[in-house]
Amino acid sequence: MRLLKVATCNLNQWAMDFDCNLKNIKESIIRAKEAGAVIRLGPELEITGYGCEDHFLELDTVAHAWECLKDLLLGDWTDGILCSFGMPVIKGSERYNCQVICLNRKIIMIRAKMWLANDGNYRELRWFTAWKQKDQLQEFQLPSDISEALQQKKVPFGYGFMQFLDTAVAAEVCEELFSPIPPHTELALNGVEVFMNASGSHHQLRKLDIRMRAFIGATHTRGGVYMYSNHQGCDGGRLYYDGCACVVANGDVVAQGSQFSLKDVEVVVAQIDLDAVASLRGSISSFQEQASCKQLVSSVDIFYHSPEEEIAFGPGCWLWDYLRRSGASGFLLPLSGGADSSSVAGIVGCMCQLVVKEIANGDEQVKSDAIRIGHYTNGQFPIDSKEFAKRVFYTVFMGSENSSDETRRRAKVLADEIGSWHLDVSIDTVVDGGSNIENLGLQNIQARIRMVLAFMLASLLPWVHSKPGFYLVLGSSNVDEGLRGYLTKYDCSSADINPIGSISKQDLRIFLRWAATHLGFSSLAEIEAAPPTAELEPILYGRLRKIFRCGPVSMFKNLCFGWGSKLSPSEVADKVKHFFKYYSFNRHKMTVLTPSYHAESYSPEDNRFDLRQFLYNSRWPYQFRKIDELVEELSVGEDVSTANGVGIVAAGSADPKAGL
Repeated sequence: MRLLKVATCNLNQWAMDFDCNLKNIKESIIRAKEAGAVIRLGPELEITGYGCEDHFLELDTVAHAWECLKDLLLGDWTDGILCSFGMPVIKGSERYNCQVICLNRKIIMIRAKMWLANDGNYRELRWFTAWKQKDQLQEFQLPSDISEALQQKKVPFGYGFMQFLDTAVAAEVCEELFSPIPPHTELALNGVEVFMNASGSHHQLRKLDIRMRAFIGATHTRGGVYMYSNHQGCDGGRLYYDGCACVVANGDVVAQGSQFSLKDVEVVVAQIDLDAVASLRGSISSFQEQASCKQLVSSVDIFYHSPEEEIAFGPGCWLWDYLRRSGASGFLLPLSGGADSSSVAGIVGCMCQLVVKEIANGDEQVKSDAIRIGHYTNGQFPIDSKEFAKRVFYTVFMGSENSSDETRRRAKVLADEIGSWHLDVSIDTVVDGGSNIENLGLQNIQARIRMVLAFMLASLLPWVHSKPGFYLVLGSSNVDEGLRGYLTKYDCSSADINPIGSISKQDLRIFLRWAATHLGFSSLAEIEAAPPTAELEPILYGRLRKIFRCGPVSMFKNLCFGWGSKLSPSEVADKVKHFFKYYSFNRHKMTVLTPSYHAESYSPEDNRFDLRQFLYNSRWPYQFRKIDELVEELSVGEDVSTANGVGIVAAGSADPKAGL
């Protein structure tokens, strides 16, 4: 038997914090060695952090990465263990996203990424060049100080694999796995048995299944060992990287790390029989027969969080990283007693529970951060989540004469369940209005007063309670409100950060029901059951607009295909026109939208994710005219779901109630 023990990691790196990142890398190597692993894989761009963005354009960033690598290679860190480190490398005049593969204090190979992630949240082509020379490895001259320190002048650079006496090992970097012709297909045919995938993959609701199916598919019919490493945590922006480091052998998941965790370092270890890989590859023509009597490789069940659990743990972990790295002393939330702000309160409550749980499990880093943020003294530390919440979480009900006693009561009950320090402030109408225009203007002033008051309280309340520092103001607008523009610019939707800004109203209601039972905040069930003040559900329009890249006309065709048996063409047209009219009216609000935790790929956030204009002709004259022409072509009463030339298939497009 050719037994091989491998280690892959979830690391909570911080963009541009080289001390933090190097510390985590070294800790992961220590744990891998203690477990007897001979291969250690870390995340993509782990030395710098994945989210450096335009800092990658600075020569300092690349220089500091080399300095950290030199530190690793001059010590005994790579003695007896093959280590793959992610960092940017400049070759000639190009900058590459690379895995630097090291062993016994030497660089064995530098593997440049060939297929770059450049859609959605990813902008790798802004900072890196894709490696295009697949036919051969080239020589790379190491920087002079590195060369002198390592006594090594040149190393192979580009695309290739490492052939050892007993096996062959290769890297496949993140996006490459999901390309139409992934490298592992030809690498397997060249005898590579172990694949190392260093990744920087962010959390998105219901995304893990796509990832896991790709790992399993890569080795199910070709055989092989697939190692996956990922970042885990908030490394400086809107994204939360959700870990899930794992090892897959011949299509079976044999080890899996956590998806949501407060740990800075998590190492996943697995022992593999490489003869099982060779056996599978030697019997492809009779795979079914061989599978029934093959030598079994131990496997684990894949663990998936439900969407409501993802909403609790993903933003909860993101908030903790943001809090501990921002220098703030806690959070302040305007708590209205409605579904959205109550969801945010529940997520903060979950964060407090996670902190106490990890401290009880012996995590010294979480304990140290909690003592500092909560201002504990005399050896005390958090042992109760409600007591910890009282130290780090303010909630404020800002009511007016139009606020109901019921919403005020619900806010107070929820605050008590979570343990937050709660304040009830009355904001009466500034002045009486007259015309509709005057009333609208005055309502907007009242809404904006809530924003001003929230930031004032975030600064003053710590001082009032003799606490140092400041509090971060949390926003609570959901993604559907952002897409529809159902918010006042610079009102209480404006905040420091927003943990639910990319989560749909529909998913938040599911979360509230779950959290009422599983987090122990029973009042959330009552809040979820209360009639909503505004029932906005443009989730389908958002997905068609962003994910399926539909303009008004193609959206109309798509919805005719899905809704044709229930709605007439003119009714579908009215819904599409209504959406695009208000989307374009309110698009300018996205330019000041609070930075939000990213959870849905149809997020309308203008700054990073949804690169569309904010000034539109809201009449959409050409597009709406084309829709009108299509409506006329379709006979009244016809089932347009089967009409010729109308409709494209899109997920979830069969419910006309998923509208405004």
